[in-house]
Amino acid sequence: MESYLNNRRHPVDVAKEILKSKFPNASIGFAAGSFQRGEATTSSDIDLVVVFEKVESAWRESFLFEGWPIEAFVHDPETLNYFFQAVDGKDGVPALPAMVFEGTAIPAPSELSFKLKSRAEKVLKGKPEEWPKETIYHERYGITNLVDDLRDPRNNLEAHIIIASLHESLGDFYFRANGHWSASSKHIPRRMVKLDPQMGKRWIQTFEAAYQGEHLKLINFVEELLMPHGGLLFDTYKRVAPTTWRLPDGE
Repeated sequence: MESYLNNRRHPVDVAKEILKSKFPNASIGFAAGSFQRGEATTSSDIDLVVVFEKVESAWRESFLFEGWPIEAFVHDPETLNYFFQAVDGKDGVPALPAMVFEGTAIPAPSELSFKLKSRAEKVLKGKPEEWPKETIYHERYGITNLVDDLRDPRNNLEAHIIIASLHESLGDFYFRANGHWSASSKHIPRRMVKLDPQMGKRWIQTFEAAYQGEHLKLINFVEELLMPHGGLLFDTYKRVAPTTWRLPDGE
């Protein structure tokens, strides 16, 4: 049996054992994660999508198994479809469809696994809900505030916090404002490289330089990415609260 990082069993073998011992009545499972891309480290986990014929409600749970951290996402076909469409589809980050589509079917491929993979592929080949102009407007303002903070940070720690916030906000803006599925955290540059290798390379180099103190390079990069959508926004910005946002005076 193949060993894998710190002499642990291979993730697929571990996933098969989990399905057998912890979810014996499941119809199918999908083992996914960084190991499939050859990027696993000693701290990597195994993403395991478990599909039953019927569950009262979907759930997610985390546990350790044979030295592996496991993130289990438990569904039936209907709850899986709901998450594909109404959760990941709304958030714009297709994490669950990607796990199913890229994951290894366990214990073995079946008619059901092919059906669910096909459904996941259809989601991934489609596009997320289009961002309305109002959302783009407000997001431009938020990013502009971060840029203004980065122009003269008080210290290196503050600068690094701002850069990290910009990485998250600008990444989501770039993907969603241009009609693409989004990503978060460490997955932003990975998705960027996959979507546009040249842009991905610029993205990585620009943020690495920013962490080394080249803040102006990042500021100019942000201005460039926002320009097709109206550019930085502060002067004339306005946001009106809903009329229902009020509580009676307690006095």
